[in-house]
Amino acid sequence: MRKCIVATVVICLLFPTFVLAGAVNAQEQRITLSLATEPPSLDTALATDQISSFLLAHLMEGLVQYGPAGELVPAMAERWEVREGGATFWLRKNAVWSDGKPVTAEHFVYAWRRALDPATASQYAFILFPIKNAEAVNRGELPVEKLGVEALGNYRLEVRFDKPCPYFAKLTAFMTFFPARQDVVERWGRAHAADADKMIFNGPFILTRWIHGARLTLTRNPRYWNADAIRLQEIDLPYITTDPGTHYNLYKDNRIALAPLDASTLSDALSKGYETHLFDFGTLYFLEMNFREDRPTRNLALRKAIQSVLNPSLLVYKVLGLPGVKPAYSLFPSSMRAGEGVVFSEHYPPPVVNYDIAQAQRYLAQAKRELGDIPPLTLLVGDSPRAVNEAEFYQYVLKQSLGLETRLDQQTFKQRISKMRRGEFDIAAAGWGPDFDDPITFGDLFASWNENNRGRFADDDYDAAVRQAQRSLDPAVRLKAFDRMQQIISEQVVIIPTYENVGLYVQHPQLMGVRRSIFGGDPNYRYAWVKP
Repeated sequence: MRKCIVATVVICLLFPTFVLAGAVNAQEQRITLSLATEPPSLDTALATDQISSFLLAHLMEGLVQYGPAGELVPAMAERWEVREGGATFWLRKNAVWSDGKPVTAEHFVYAWRRALDPATASQYAFILFPIKNAEAVNRGELPVEKLGVEALGNYRLEVRFDKPCPYFAKLTAFMTFFPARQDVVERWGRAHAADADKMIFNGPFILTRWIHGARLTLTRNPRYWNADAIRLQEIDLPYITTDPGTHYNLYKDNRIALAPLDASTLSDALSKGYETHLFDFGTLYFLEMNFREDRPTRNLALRKAIQSVLNPSLLVYKVLGLPGVKPAYSLFPSSMRAGEGVVFSEHYPPPVVNYDIAQAQRYLAQAKRELGDIPPLTLLVGDSPRAVNEAEFYQYVLKQSLGLETRLDQQTFKQRISKMRRGEFDIAAAGWGPDFDDPITFGDLFASWNENNRGRFADDDYDAAVRQAQRSLDPAVRLKAFDRMQQIISEQVVIIPTYENVGLYVQHPQLMGVRRSIFGGDPNYRYAWVKP
């Protein structure tokens, strides 16, 4: 399988001459960090974003997890077996919830049924579709009891597939597959997982404080099955801000132990001699088009016109200016693997887009004939300085090249996601990171049944290619299916890929054992510690 590669780049070999003390505490094994935003939801059936994934990776645990080199390792399951027709997981008998009750196979059955229940409205229900009858259950055509998963006693979980799914074990490390207790969920109802005291945990930490909009605190879980391996006693998150400059200033002031860098803070970090690290997230950023009938972007000619003037290389090299960030030209990131040692883009290069203003203006003229006058387009973006900077670039290019007016709708992360779900945009700046180690994690994003397909693109040929990649055991067939997907995405201008992101960051020199992980929540502090 693909290895999670962490590239640590020492940009300056001079280390700081001062001793940091407040951000970490070696005696108490405590660290202080910051968040970009409050988690929209810590309900494993409803969570969809990176912040929630990061927190749940520390608070909860699925059947398997990712090891230090990106390999699958035992978690709630001691061992497993994946066959053509299904899978078996044997659960460990020493795993308990934070209230002391055993974690059983039935808790996985309940969690998966709940995520697929249409009443739950889980946007990640699709990730469970390899399980027999999952789609029919999610459409409300079958009761949840017909889902192909069964608890054989307390510690054996049997799964049946509709079609072969060789990557199923990888799926179970994802947060939607985490267990849930029916008694806890039903006790709190809609308030479940909305506060620290309205949820229970089976991971290495418990959430002991959640002051909404202000602070979260994670404390070591003494009942975790592998508690002896957890050295940190507390992860405190008292700062929530989208501004990279604020994160960096908190780091400089010795208030947090790790901070992201952007173009404006990188130079200062270098001048101060900080050891600067780089990590490839495997994340794709893009502009998503809205295909709903009431939106001008439903028109292909208009989408083609926009595509023809937004050159990702100009954004990356002229606007972003960050080391390691690469222009994106495909739905699939350039490093995405499609099997052991197989880089997809090396077999099927990205579709070629002709960036031509004259051609773009011809497309625009066609769009006006078909639509009439084109109203100002609503571009939905985040509220971070970098997001606004990008948006202003798009706004400028569309005005200068095509005369199109664009109104920026800047929203907090939570509100932006909410507006995307409701379709309140013409174009939305978005990003997607891989949920598990297979290209289908990007490919099925724009399948017609995927609730994360927020522009509501629907195409029978695209859906057929997704089905083929999901069900085939032939690597060559799957590669061709992925290529068909990227061709359709480009031809129909479902999205405009913009860049592949990397993380530049500084980390406290006493903080050890932090794992940067493409899959399973990042950063991962499970096995971190503070050295004296």
